[in-house]
Amino acid sequence: MIADADTGYGGLLNVAHTVKGYEAAGVAGIQLEDQEFPKKCGHTPGRRVIPLKDMVNKIKVACEARRNDDFLIVAHTDSRASLGLNEALDRAHAFADAGADILFVEAPESSEEIATIGKAFKKPVLINVVEGGTSSVHTKSELETMGFKIAIHPATAFLAMGQAMTQVYGTLLKEDSSQPLLDQLYNFKKFSQLMGFEEVWAFDRKHADW
Repeated sequence: MIADADTGYGGLLNVAHTVKGYEAAGVAGIQLEDQEFPKKCGHTPGRRVIPLKDMVNKIKVACEARRNDDFLIVAHTDSRASLGLNEALDRAHAFADAGADILFVEAPESSEEIATIGKAFKKPVLINVVEGGTSSVHTKSELETMGFKIAIHPATAFLAMGQAMTQVYGTLLKEDSSQPLLDQLYNFKKFSQLMGFEEVWAFDRKHADW
Protein backbone atom coordinates (compact mmCIF):
# COMPACT_ATOMS: atom_id res chain seq x y z
CA MET A 1 0.00 0.00 0.00
CA ILE A 2 1.21 3.50 -0.91
CA ALA A 3 -0.15 6.17 1.44
CA ASP A 4 -0.76 9.71 0.20
CA ALA A 5 0.54 12.08 2.87
CA ASP A 6 -0.05 15.27 0.87
CA THR A 7 2.55 17.87 1.89
CA GLY A 8 3.62 16.05 5.05
CA TYR A 9 1.16 18.15 7.07
CA GLY A 10 3.45 21.01 8.00
CA GLY A 11 7.13 21.74 8.48
CA LEU A 12 10.07 19.40 8.70
CA LEU A 13 9.20 18.10 12.16
CA ASN A 14 5.69 17.33 10.95
CA VAL A 15 7.15 15.43 7.99
CA ALA A 16 9.30 13.32 10.33
CA HIS A 17 6.31 12.46 12.54
CA THR A 18 4.21 11.70 9.46
CA VAL A 19 6.76 9.27 8.08
CA LYS A 20 7.15 7.50 11.43
CA GLY A 21 3.39 7.21 11.82
CA TYR A 22 2.76 5.78 8.38
CA GLU A 23 5.68 3.38 8.68
CA ALA A 24 4.38 2.16 12.04
CA ALA A 25 0.97 1.63 10.45
CA GLY A 26 2.55 -0.83 8.02
CA VAL A 27 2.30 0.89 4.64
CA ALA A 28 4.94 0.16 2.01
CA GLY A 29 5.62 3.77 1.10
CA ILE A 30 4.57 7.36 1.53
CA GLN A 31 3.85 10.01 -1.09
CA LEU A 32 5.00 13.57 -0.36
CA GLU A 33 4.36 16.54 -2.66
CA ASP A 34 5.70 20.04 -3.18
CA GLN A 35 2.45 22.02 -3.20
CA GLU A 36 1.85 25.04 -1.02
CA PHE A 37 -0.61 24.64 1.83
CA PRO A 38 -3.58 24.48 1.56
CA LYS A 39 -3.06 22.08 -1.33
CA LYS A 40 -5.38 21.33 -4.25
CA CYS A 41 -6.23 18.25 -6.28
CA GLY A 42 -3.43 17.44 -8.70
CA HIS A 43 -5.64 17.65 -11.80
CA THR A 44 -7.26 21.01 -11.02
CA PRO A 45 -6.00 24.51 -11.89
CA GLY A 46 -4.23 27.00 -9.65
CA ARG A 47 -1.73 24.70 -7.97
CA ARG A 48 1.31 26.47 -6.52
CA VAL A 49 4.50 24.85 -5.27
CA ILE A 50 6.98 25.60 -2.53
CA PRO A 51 10.62 26.50 -3.29
CA LEU A 52 12.69 23.55 -4.51
CA LYS A 53 15.08 23.79 -1.55
CA ASP A 54 12.21 23.40 0.91
CA MET A 55 10.93 20.26 -0.80
CA VAL A 56 14.41 18.77 -1.02
CA ASN A 57 14.75 19.25 2.73
CA LYS A 58 11.42 17.52 3.29
CA ILE A 59 12.63 14.51 1.33
CA LYS A 60 15.92 14.40 3.24
CA VAL A 61 14.05 14.51 6.55
CA ALA A 62 11.63 11.82 5.36
CA CYS A 63 14.52 9.52 4.46
CA GLU A 64 16.20 10.23 7.78
CA ALA A 65 13.02 9.57 9.77
CA ARG A 66 12.23 6.14 8.41
CA ARG A 67 13.43 3.17 10.40
CA ASN A 68 13.74 0.75 7.49
CA ASP A 69 15.02 1.44 3.99
CA ASP A 70 12.29 -0.86 2.65
CA PHE A 71 9.82 1.92 3.51
CA LEU A 72 9.82 3.92 0.26
CA ILE A 73 9.60 7.67 -0.25
CA VAL A 74 7.58 8.76 -3.29
CA ALA A 75 8.49 12.34 -4.26
CA HIS A 76 5.66 14.12 -6.07
CA THR A 77 5.91 17.44 -7.90
CA ASP A 78 2.94 19.53 -9.01
CA SER A 79 5.14 22.06 -10.79
CA ARG A 80 4.25 21.08 -14.37
CA ALA A 81 1.11 23.22 -14.39
CA SER A 82 2.65 26.46 -13.14
CA LEU A 83 6.36 26.21 -14.02
CA GLY A 84 6.47 23.93 -17.06
CA LEU A 85 7.71 20.46 -17.89
CA ASN A 86 11.43 21.25 -17.75
CA GLU A 87 11.14 22.64 -14.23
CA ALA A 88 9.15 19.59 -13.19
CA LEU A 89 11.83 17.28 -14.55
CA ASP A 90 14.57 19.29 -12.83
CA ARG A 91 12.70 19.07 -9.55
CA ALA A 92 12.26 15.33 -9.86
CA HIS A 93 16.00 14.90 -10.52
CA ALA A 94 16.71 16.96 -7.39
CA PHE A 95 14.30 14.78 -5.41
CA ALA A 96 16.16 11.69 -6.60
CA ASP A 97 19.45 13.21 -5.48
CA ALA A 98 17.90 13.96 -2.09
CA GLY A 99 17.12 10.27 -1.58
CA ALA A 100 13.61 9.74 -2.94
CA ASP A 101 13.03 6.15 -4.03
CA ILE A 102 10.21 6.76 -6.52
CA LEU A 103 9.56 9.86 -8.65
CA PHE A 104 6.16 11.27 -9.55
CA VAL A 105 5.63 14.19 -11.93
CA GLU A 106 1.93 14.99 -11.68
CA ALA A 107 -0.42 15.82 -14.55
CA PRO A 108 1.61 15.73 -17.79
CA GLU A 109 -0.42 17.40 -20.53
CA SER A 110 0.15 15.11 -23.53
CA SER A 111 1.16 11.58 -24.43
CA GLU A 112 4.54 12.98 -25.52
CA GLU A 113 5.07 14.50 -22.08
CA ILE A 114 4.12 11.24 -20.43
CA ALA A 115 6.72 9.40 -22.52
CA THR A 116 9.37 12.02 -21.75
CA ILE A 117 8.76 11.72 -18.01
CA GLY A 118 8.76 7.93 -18.05
CA LYS A 119 12.20 7.72 -19.63
CA ALA A 120 13.86 10.68 -17.88
CA PHE A 121 15.06 8.99 -14.69
CA LYS A 122 17.11 6.05 -13.48
CA LYS A 123 14.86 5.59 -10.46
CA PRO A 124 11.35 4.11 -10.74
CA VAL A 125 8.70 6.53 -11.99
CA LEU A 126 5.03 6.58 -10.97
CA ILE A 127 2.10 7.91 -13.00
CA ASN A 128 -1.28 9.02 -11.71
CA VAL A 129 -4.12 7.82 -13.94
CA VAL A 130 -7.13 10.12 -13.53
CA GLU A 131 -9.86 9.35 -16.02
CA GLY A 132 -11.02 12.66 -17.48
CA GLY A 133 -8.16 14.56 -15.85
CA THR A 134 -5.27 16.46 -17.39
CA SER A 135 -3.33 13.43 -18.61
CA SER A 136 -4.33 10.94 -21.29
CA VAL A 137 -5.14 7.40 -20.19
CA HIS A 138 -2.96 4.52 -21.40
CA THR A 139 -2.85 0.76 -20.96
CA LYS A 140 -0.45 -1.01 -18.64
CA SER A 141 1.70 -2.22 -21.54
CA GLU A 142 1.86 1.28 -23.04
CA LEU A 143 2.94 2.78 -19.74
CA GLU A 144 5.56 0.06 -19.26
CA THR A 145 6.92 0.80 -22.73
CA MET A 146 7.11 4.48 -21.80
CA GLY A 147 9.22 3.56 -18.78
CA PHE A 148 6.79 3.64 -15.85
CA LYS A 149 7.03 1.12 -13.02
CA ILE A 150 3.91 2.07 -11.05
CA ALA A 151 0.48 3.37 -11.99
CA ILE A 152 -2.09 4.49 -9.44
CA HIS A 153 -5.82 4.89 -10.15
CA PRO A 154 -7.13 6.98 -7.23
CA ALA A 155 -10.18 8.42 -8.99
CA THR A 156 -11.53 5.33 -10.74
CA ALA A 157 -13.64 4.04 -7.85
CA PHE A 158 -15.24 7.33 -6.81
CA LEU A 159 -15.98 8.26 -10.42
CA ALA A 160 -17.64 4.86 -10.83
CA MET A 161 -19.65 5.44 -7.66
CA GLY A 162 -20.74 8.86 -8.88
CA GLN A 163 -21.88 7.41 -12.20
CA ALA A 164 -23.71 4.54 -10.49
CA MET A 165 -25.50 6.88 -8.10
CA THR A 166 -26.54 9.14 -11.00
CA GLN A 167 -28.00 6.16 -12.83
CA VAL A 168 -29.81 4.50 -9.94
CA TYR A 169 -31.32 7.66 -8.47
CA GLY A 170 -32.29 8.78 -11.95
CA THR A 171 -34.12 5.49 -12.40
CA LEU A 172 -35.73 5.83 -8.97
CA LEU A 173 -36.97 9.32 -9.86
CA LYS A 174 -38.32 8.13 -13.20
CA GLU A 175 -39.87 4.83 -12.11
CA ASP A 176 -40.96 5.77 -8.55
CA SER A 177 -39.48 2.48 -7.36
CA SER A 178 -36.13 0.76 -6.89
CA GLN A 179 -37.60 -2.50 -8.20
CA PRO A 180 -35.99 -2.13 -11.68
CA LEU A 181 -32.59 -1.69 -9.99
CA LEU A 182 -32.44 -4.85 -7.90
CA ASP A 183 -30.15 -6.73 -10.28
CA GLN A 184 -27.76 -3.74 -10.32
CA LEU A 185 -27.36 -3.47 -6.55
CA TYR A 186 -24.85 -5.16 -4.26
CA ASN A 187 -26.53 -7.92 -2.25
CA PHE A 188 -27.57 -6.46 1.12
CA LYS A 189 -26.62 -9.54 3.15
CA LYS A 190 -23.21 -9.75 1.51
CA PHE A 191 -22.70 -6.04 2.04
CA SER A 192 -23.51 -6.47 5.73
CA GLN A 193 -20.89 -9.20 5.91
CA LEU A 194 -18.40 -6.97 4.11
CA MET A 195 -19.00 -4.19 6.64
CA GLY A 196 -18.42 -6.57 9.57
CA PHE A 197 -21.98 -6.41 10.89
CA GLU A 198 -22.01 -10.12 11.75
CA GLU A 199 -19.38 -9.48 14.42
CA VAL A 200 -21.47 -6.62 15.80
CA TRP A 201 -24.54 -8.85 15.95
CA ALA A 202 -22.55 -11.62 17.63
CA PHE A 203 -21.29 -9.14 20.22
CA ASP A 204 -24.84 -7.93 20.86
CA ARG A 205 -26.08 -11.50 21.39
CA LYS A 206 -23.20 -12.29 23.74
CA HIS A 207 -23.85 -9.26 25.93
CA ALA A 208 -27.64 -9.07 25.57
CA ASP A 209 -28.27 -9.78 29.30
CA TRP A 210 -25.57 -7.49 30.73
